[in-house]
Amino acid sequence: MIETERLILRWPEPADHAALHAMWADPAVMIDLGPIKTPADSEAALVRHAGYRDSHGLGFWTVELRQDGSVIGFCGLKPGAGDTPAEGEVEIGWMLGPPWWGKGYAREAAMASLDWAWTRLAAPRVVAITAARNLSSQRLMARLGMAKRGGNFEHPAFAEGDPLRDSVIFSIDRPATA
Repeated sequence: MIETERLILRWPEPADHAALHAMWADPAVMIDLGPIKTPADSEAALVRHAGYRDSHGLGFWTVELRQDGSVIGFCGLKPGAGDTPAEGEVEIGWMLGPPWWGKGYAREAAMASLDWAWTRLAAPRVVAITAARNLSSQRLMARLGMAKRGGNFEHPAFAEGDPLRDSVIFSIDRPATA
């Protein structure tokens, strides 16, 4: 478990699944992340992330508000996506429900995830991938100290012609003191 000033990041529990599924089923949340997920797709994503925890010591955490325990998102680290420039890297990602956008929660959760990475992993850097059109995530990546790495690439998880296929990668190097 990770605690910040306003948040708790912890491994997902069954009681979190409905709130996380509601985010994955929300077109506003998924517009730049991928297709809307069915309940079965959401469960598969949670199982996949549990597998990252078991196999790599990584995974995404449920993001909860300290003040009232509300589940507001999903954030953490995973192995970089295969067949992308992130392959072989540690990749960070995040997702928050719309009521919590613009309040600094994504940055707070992502910074806590990076701090966790620097203290527990030997990775020389952490990367993040997003659709080229997802400017809000790119702005957050820049606020985290990440910089765009190379040109755009075609993300193989998206079909030809899908606007999310045109993707970018950002990275941040391990701090010298970490």
